Amino acid sequence: MPILDSNSYHPHFLLRLPHFSTMLPNLLRRVDKPNYHRLRINTTDEDFLDLDYVKTGGEVVAIICHGLEGSTDRDYIRSIVNEMGENNWDSLAINLRGCSGEVNAIYGSYHSGKTDDLDLVVNYAIEEMNYQKIILIGYSLGGNITLKYVGERGTEINKNIKAAAAISVPVHLSDSAEQLAKRSNVIYMKRFIRMLKPKLKEKLLRFPQEELSLKELNSIRDFHGFDSLYTAPAHGFSSANDYWEKSSSLQFLKSIRIPTLLINAKDDPFLGPACYPFKEAEESVHFFFEAPDHGGHVGFASSLFEKGPYWNEKRMIDFFKEKVIL
Repeated sequence: MPILDSNSYHPHFLLRLPHFSTMLPNLLRRVDKPNYHRLRINTTDEDFLDLDYVKTGGEVVAIICHGLEGSTDRDYIRSIVNEMGENNWDSLAINLRGCSGEVNAIYGSYHSGKTDDLDLVVNYAIEEMNYQKIILIGYSLGGNITLKYVGERGTEINKNIKAAAAISVPVHLSDSAEQLAKRSNVIYMKRFIRMLKPKLKEKLLRFPQEELSLKELNSIRDFHGFDSLYTAPAHGFSSANDYWEKSSSLQFLKSIRIPTLLINAKDDPFLGPACYPFKEAEESVHFFFEAPDHGGHVGFASSLFEKGPYWNEKRMIDFFKEKVIL
């Protein structure tokens, strides 16, 4: 029954306010950029993925996946990469398609359930970089990809993948979309749509043959609108609801067969009730779920001007050391 207690997280009283905890890292956190080496790998659909690699000389590599409209330059990615280095573990941080600073080559892009790109990176790490010990880490959207990937493969997962961890994950996508559409979360929704629209306008200009109009694009106000207009048709889903249903990692958690940790704060403003898989953890010996009372969304700072790793990053390191012989 691997539901874990979170009695080790004791944030500053202001960080017990979920919106403050969520926004603080974006406002105050500054993490030194790792010594990235950029690698580009080609995909089977004539596109590319840009990876940022840090080698410390260790035998373990962490394959790391960021959240919606993030990149390897986000402070939470920089920090976990730096922590990997402190433990003599290498890092292979993925820039999802179109997130590396260069527009990707095809009309499609990335989405919450696109595990084939993660599989491509895993195989690259094994076949081209000769890694025998791999750990997977994902945040938010990237965490859903990570959990879905591990669960999809179940007992067939590559033996070189030793463990996984995910932070602040909308494991039930429609539940999260509904939560973010609430008035209390309008600041986040507006920010996401403001980030997504320019990329969609670029798609409109580069792929005029696709049935996408500027009027439709400008009408987008929430994820249902965005996923209905672009994500679903661009990636072979019949509707936004079809995309959400098939891409949610919740349904795959019961099939996980390697040590896997999920941390979702109970006060995460992005997550609704269905995003807290206590039942799945109770019925599993491999899937571990931890739900601290506070932390917001990809927050988990303990103090206002905290230097160094945040609580969730230290917690992942401890989990990997405890559950896996690395």
